[in-house]
Amino acid sequence: MNHRPDFARWMADIQQRTETALAELLPAATQAPQRLHQAMRYAALGGGKRVRPLLAHAAGHLAGADAARLDRVACAVELVHVYSLVHDDLPCMDDDVLRRGKPTVHVEYDEATALLVGDALQTLAFHVLAEQPVADTAETQLAMLTLLATASGSRGMAGGQAIDLGAVGRQLDRAELEFMHIHKTGALIRAAILLGAHAGAGLNEDEMARLDHYGKQIGLLFQVVDDILDTEADTATLGKTAGKDADQGKPTYVSLLGLGEARRYAEELLADACDTLEPLGERATYLQGLAEYITRRSF
Repeated sequence: MNHRPDFARWMADIQQRTETALAELLPAATQAPQRLHQAMRYAALGGGKRVRPLLAHAAGHLAGADAARLDRVACAVELVHVYSLVHDDLPCMDDDVLRRGKPTVHVEYDEATALLVGDALQTLAFHVLAEQPVADTAETQLAMLTLLATASGSRGMAGGQAIDLGAVGRQLDRAELEFMHIHKTGALIRAAILLGAHAGAGLNEDEMARLDHYGKQIGLLFQVVDDILDTEADTATLGKTAGKDADQGKPTYVSLLGLGEARRYAEELLADACDTLEPLGERATYLQGLAEYITRRSF
């Protein structure tokens, strides 16, 4: 396990960098329409572990990317993620009242505002990624925009959410469950890693393939740990309503495999992800640390 003394400091620094960059990129709360902009800032600032920005910066570190470029890449991915949380919490979706330890946007404001917040955060993400150079060539930057769009849409996160909603009340088999989460959770996590790498000087084909495989394993790992937390942790720890998946009859790794087997599966995914990074050496230190951090959230 990675016990490098600088990892915790690096993680705190990236989290703070992301908070600062988001605060600068989001419209000011005083800018018209004020209520919408206030709600956007309410949703995006002051909460969350910033796992996707951390992954983008860690992959960018591996690729030698400029930190200012990575701030924009990280914010673009985080804005898509936050928009998805705002929409997922709506009464027509998961109908939740708590997110990141505070009332959800539709509770704090209203449903129409929450809908518009999600719409505006999503479009801002692409504005942030397109507005300034974040890659060495325009061709690479265009590919990055395509990557984020694919990860966010019907072949990625939105499609995974549709599968999730359709699975309420029935148990999926393991292949179906993994297909759902590769899209719903994994696609944006994988995109964060690849976008961070593309912001750098360019990795070779084998290195990019290793990052891609790492991203797929980390996406599944994140979801397995999330399912364990939903079973074991309380609402105060999670910052969102505990036990909601079970109450709604949603299929999870815990309901499919049992708690003990879900834990073992998480350890397998962690080992696979770290083994994949091994040939990349010290440059992959932060990616390895993040794999372990994601796993340690619950055990």
